[in-house]
Amino acid sequence: MSILQNELTRILNGKFLTPHFQPIVSLSQKRITGYEALIRGPSDSPLHSPFNLFDAAERFDLNTKLEYICREITIKRYADLHLKEKLFINVSPSVLLQPDFKKGETLKLLDQFGVEPRCVVIELTEHQPTDDFQLMYEAVTHYRKMGFEIAIDDLGAGYSGLRLWSELLPEYVKIDMHFIQGIHNDPIKLNFVRSIQKIASSLNCSVIAEGIETEDEFKAVEQLGITHAQGYYFARPTAIPLEKIDKSLFIAHNRPNQLHTTKAAHIAKFIAPVSAELAISEVMSLFHHNNDLTILPLVDNNIASGIIFRDCFLSKLFSSRYGIELYGKKPIKSFIDRVPLYVDQNTPTEIVSKQLTSTRGNDQAFIITDNGEYVGIGTVLNLLEEITRQQIHNAKHANPLTLLPGSVPINDHINHLLATKTSFSFGYFDLDHFKPFNDVYGYSAGDDIIKAVANILTQYINAETGLVGHIGGDDFIVIFMGNDWLKCCENILDTFKKTIPNYYKNEDIAAGGIYTENRAGENCFFPIISLSVGLTDPILTSQCQSHVDLADLASEAKKRAKKIEGNSFFINRRIITKHQENLQSFAHKSATKLHAVN
Repeated sequence: MSILQNELTRILNGKFLTPHFQPIVSLSQKRITGYEALIRGPSDSPLHSPFNLFDAAERFDLNTKLEYICREITIKRYADLHLKEKLFINVSPSVLLQPDFKKGETLKLLDQFGVEPRCVVIELTEHQPTDDFQLMYEAVTHYRKMGFEIAIDDLGAGYSGLRLWSELLPEYVKIDMHFIQGIHNDPIKLNFVRSIQKIASSLNCSVIAEGIETEDEFKAVEQLGITHAQGYYFARPTAIPLEKIDKSLFIAHNRPNQLHTTKAAHIAKFIAPVSAELAISEVMSLFHHNNDLTILPLVDNNIASGIIFRDCFLSKLFSSRYGIELYGKKPIKSFIDRVPLYVDQNTPTEIVSKQLTSTRGNDQAFIITDNGEYVGIGTVLNLLEEITRQQIHNAKHANPLTLLPGSVPINDHINHLLATKTSFSFGYFDLDHFKPFNDVYGYSAGDDIIKAVANILTQYINAETGLVGHIGGDDFIVIFMGNDWLKCCENILDTFKKTIPNYYKNEDIAAGGIYTENRAGENCFFPIISLSVGLTDPILTSQCQSHVDLADLASEAKKRAKKIEGNSFFINRRIITKHQENLQSFAHKSATKLHAVN
């Protein structure tokens, strides 16, 4: 017998294993909803690492014994800690299929340590090919009948994950960390995870994103509508499990660069909740005595656990001849089919709509929270009414040529950014020599130039980097949310300079412009259309009280930019203090050398 085999035998015989618990976090509820149990060997042993431990067990054909011992000490520790959240236990499919697999052993352990089966999720961790799907299905069905939920681990990394998913229809599917790490910079990973989320939604399955380590990864996952997450960003596995996640990690992603819209709090309706432990017969009585009550939230210690819909409740209760007799004394939580959507009260309504349509299917209502605590109920009807109202308001003020937001919604948005002290810079874009071009080439060609400017601006300013508005004629404004606003402006000018010759005849390009009458009726030469930009930096915008102040500063900068020949920008950095005014501005021509202007 080898030294390593002796060490493994010593560990198994003495049960010298320690369970560590890593939180599984609900992104909508902003709290821990479960723990994955991870095993560690003795700290002074070469088998301390779980990889080494399970690899050795596989090599010496002791993997079944190892899993049983892991399960025993994990359930015991879970019970000793009095954890209320779900326990995720790793189970190898290969162990389920082995002849010495003993059905009912896990249930015996739960009975021994006083743990309810509904608190346990069997997490199938696949490291080897699985061919006998029928036997696997029977083993999983066996677990389900005992009250366990099922999860598939490392989807995308195993041999037959997608087939297991379709055959077993688990309650949870965990996406392998390979697809999560760097997801914010990888469109392929982003699309893969988005597809998994869509499939999960159609199968009423919750997705858990594993391996989240950075804030950027968390943002990307949250914006896809993923409901659960796990990783070092939230907490590492520890022997004494973390009880609460730092609220600051759940950053409110209100996308301040989008047009200011109403928040979920605007449509929240407070409905007096009941405890999830309330007897079904008492819920029946509540509905019986209140005909207007159609939705009943279940809340304990300010945390909502579900929603009971009147029609579904009554239908399920009376689908059996002896419904009241069978279910009357059971707690109402047993009637919860699935966890509803949770949204923070500060979430913009258009984001709520995206989350609802991508993750919840036909839900009629959702729970609105404040830092994870129950605030009220939002209904799909009220949400649609509010979004429709916003769309009508924005469409009413949109530019008909480019369909970009006009001055009214843009001004409202600027005022919101200033009121919330959100850092941003501002650009006023204006075409030079546009009227002569319009006179010579016609208004249709002029419209093409306007649309070209809109396309270039939106090419560089997307939903993550800013907001573009068309406030009339050949005037555009841009709200820059990133720190690279100056470089972005240079790129816009470069692209415009390369694009604009496409709209002139060859002879006019060769001449460098066109001849036509000026406003006084005199025949004059006008250069190729250029773009002038008046910019205000974040320091200066932060000193403004409203969009009026900002418009004055940007107009001043644009006038200075138009005095510079060619494509140019001028940065107004006038610093206003209580005792002095200094003009510190900079001009830039054709995206080349930066010049100071006195």
